[in-house]
Parts: sequence; structure tokens; C-alpha cells
Amino acid sequence: MDQPLLTQALDLRAGVEIAHLKKSFGDNHVLKDISMSVKPGSVTALIGPSGSGKSTLLRCVNLLETPDSGTITVGDTTIRAGGALRAAELLALRRQVGMVFQSFNLFPHFTVLRNVAFPQERILGRSKEEAEERALTLLDRVGLKDKANQHPGQCSGGQQQRIAIVRALALNPRAMLFDEPTSALDPEVGVEVLTVMRELADTGMTMIVVTHEMHFARDVSDHLVVMADGRIIEEGDPKRIMSDPRQERTRRFLSAVLDR
Repeated sequence: MDQPLLTQALDLRAGVEIAHLKKSFGDNHVLKDISMSVKPGSVTALIGPSGSGKSTLLRCVNLLETPDSGTITVGDTTIRAGGALRAAELLALRRQVGMVFQSFNLFPHFTVLRNVAFPQERILGRSKEEAEERALTLLDRVGLKDKANQHPGQCSGGQQQRIAIVRALALNPRAMLFDEPTSALDPEVGVEVLTVMRELADTGMTMIVVTHEMHFARDVSDHLVVMADGRIIEEGDPKRIMSDPRQERTRRFLSAVLDR
């Protein structure tokens, strides 16, 4: 990975603004008035105990889940929840946001190359030749060009997750969302994925990362957000929070995960 993973101009990066976001599933209030700001080109890490609403928040940002109320702004596109969303609004927002899941969500019947090229053809209208050229360039930069004609099942978990990252990047997103991308991987394999994410952060891509990797949250992110019980309980400089949390709930959580 000698070449930069991404060569988009920095002015294409988008900030993300979330204001007074609420989401319930029946009587379960998962997000309780969440507001946060992500600067263009910065990395925000979301940490906290299971069930705190981190993944739901991420899924609301690209509208895989529809918030009950509040606003989401990515770049110059603003979505106001609470009413019917038009297809054009959804498309405008999703074109700006790439997402990488815990599970890789690759098409098992497609080759690696087609997994990366096909979404470009469908969403961006690129020709097959153009899409495959872009796919091969990105696969080469994450060390997987030799896997282009194999199927996902022939690749390791770490390789599949890197392919999923490449697939999202190939669509030229202005921000990237990661939902615990290493949680399904063995620690040694997860390092491969974290290396790609670190390089991506170095390019200036706007990133929101739900993670249990505390070293990544401390050393790579610019801003740390701690969630519990559907609320943001603390946020700020990652190193300061890791070394001297102000909230007792944050202290208990960090003590539990750092003392393992």
C-alpha cells in the first residue's frame, strides 16, 4: 500500500451534523435526543456498552433506520425526520455516505471484482470497464488485486472486510461510517482492517467509527463520543477521556474494557 488509498480533493469531504435525534422501537427508546458534530476530514469514534444505541445512531445517519425526529446533515444535504422522506432525498444522502458493517455483506455469487464494480455501475452509472478499472486500482492499494477473480468465500475474514471497505470507497463517498468492522474477526486478522482504516483516516476522509478497539479510538480518532442508555454521556479529546474521564459511567465502562 505504497500509494494513497484515496486521492479525492479535501474539499470533497463532508461534515456530519446530528441534531436532537430520537429513535424508538415500540416502548424501547434507543436514541434519546442525540446531537453531535463531526468536522469534515475528522475521525469520530463512538464507544460505550452494548445496547447504548451506537449502531442505531450510525444506521440513522444513512437512513437504514428512520429516526422519529431530529435532523441529519451530511455536507449540504439535510434530512428532517418525522415526515415522509422522498426517494430523491434518500438517494442524495446515501450517495454521500459509505458504510461498512460488522458482517461483510458481499455477494457470494459475484467475484471480488464484480462485488466492487457492480455497485458503481448501478449507483454511479459507470461503464463496466470504468468500474472495473476503479475496482482494480483500489484492490491493488489494499493488497488484494490478486483476489479479483476469486469469490468472497475463498477469502479470509480480514480480506472480505477490506473488500467491503474498497466497495464503499469506489462509490466516492464524502463520509464513511464503520459499524464495529473488526468485531467478527480474530484479533490478528482485525489488524489488517485497522491498518486500512488508519490509512484512510490519514487521507482526511470524514469517518464515524463504532468500535470496541480502544487503541484505535484513542490513537486514531480526533474526537471521542461515549454513549450509554441512548444518550451521549461524555465527549471530547480521546486521550483526555481515556486517561481522565469525567463521568462515573465512563470510568466504569473504560475500567471494564481496558482491564480485560
